[in-house]
Amino acid sequence: MGIIKAAGQAIGGALSDQYLEVIQAHDMGDQTVFTTGELIRRGQNVKGTVDTVSNGSYIYVNHNQFMMLVDGGKVVDYTSEPGYYKVDNSSLPSLFNGQFGDTLKETFDRIRFGGETPRMQKVYFINLQEIKGLKFGTHNPINYFDNFYNAELSLRAHGAYSIKIVNPLQFYEEVIPKNKDKVEFPSIAEQYMEEFLQALESAINQMSQEGERISYIRGKEREIAKFMSETLDEEWNQMRGMEIQAVGFTTSYDPESQKIINMRNQAAMMGSDPNVLRGMAVQNITEGIKNAGSNSAGAMTGFMGVGMGMNAFNSSMDSLNQMTGGMMSPNGTNPGGGGPAGGATPQGAAPQQAGGWTCECGTVNQGKFCINCGKSQPAPAPAAGGWTCACGAVNTGKFCSECGKPMPTGSQEWTCECGTVNKGKFCSNCGKPQA
Repeated sequence: MGIIKAAGQAIGGALSDQYLEVIQAHDMGDQTVFTTGELIRRGQNVKGTVDTVSNGSYIYVNHNQFMMLVDGGKVVDYTSEPGYYKVDNSSLPSLFNGQFGDTLKETFDRIRFGGETPRMQKVYFINLQEIKGLKFGTHNPINYFDNFYNAELSLRAHGAYSIKIVNPLQFYEEVIPKNKDKVEFPSIAEQYMEEFLQALESAINQMSQEGERISYIRGKEREIAKFMSETLDEEWNQMRGMEIQAVGFTTSYDPESQKIINMRNQAAMMGSDPNVLRGMAVQNITEGIKNAGSNSAGAMTGFMGVGMGMNAFNSSMDSLNQMTGGMMSPNGTNPGGGGPAGGATPQGAAPQQAGGWTCECGTVNQGKFCINCGKSQPAPAPAAGGWTCACGAVNTGKFCSECGKPMPTGSQEWTCECGTVNKGKFCSNCGKPQA
């Protein structure tokens, strides 16, 4: 019993005039891997019986389908070439290998399918398209040692993969359950899913051993899919006639791993740029000053707390600067104003910063208010020959450098270079004009 490829002119509309059976595959979905043939009766043909393929019947094979003619549980002929085929009980197997070359013939000979006394005849179809959308997810977090973070991290992965049947005879013999008329791959994939996840974990662990950072995994999908294919090749390809085609997935970290990553990244950012650390400290101090006014114990108490925090910050920065050898300041001085890096402030000397001022309480400040007691910065003494504007700025020119107002005349006092205080435009002592 076998099949003969039918000529195109032998089919045509004349087929409906002959009381023959035409068999084609049932509808195949995206994840259908196996189905029986569907009998289409032509005209008034009612001679066909269940589980029997009449001699002379035609079988239609579509693209990406593999058809098997089974007699008594044995595959007696097959084809992977699209077209019409005529059943001939007197012929030997034709074995139309199609895209698979001699691979199918070798499998056919190895498994030793052959004709027996006809008892039950069936036509089966196997889907040769890529079976896509097979979803997966890791049951437990996968451990991943990252050399960059020097820590054992954990991640989860979920996504989808696809397979392709590369040896349909092997697939039919090893994978398809017996006495099934239609098989969707997810219904038989429990065993293969476990093997798939084991291969995925092995691929991810391989990346860890090669020193890849954990954040690079998402960009390594192709490499992981290739590694998984090689890992599953012997079991899936050689023994089951299928192979991995593509893998797409995303990863997520468990909460503890995410904390470690965030902490390490923050430390690396501050360590690489000392100004980042200083900027964060200044931001925190600024927030403290802004919130001091809303302190339930009063604004002054709030400012005192900010001052104590600032003093503690300066001490910490001094210690950190000594350990880092002056790295915390571009000019080699301690951020707290304690002198050269690694050196102690001379005893009895008040710490000074460029542009700073010392409050009555002894605290060195940079802003207009004391961070310890809250007192405002005292107005500077007028310079020789200078004048004080209504806005409080001390000037030597004819216009205020702060608000732009012109220097007042008349009763406004000014100090000459000789030290005499005058109100007119000329010095009453030496006669020099007002600058």
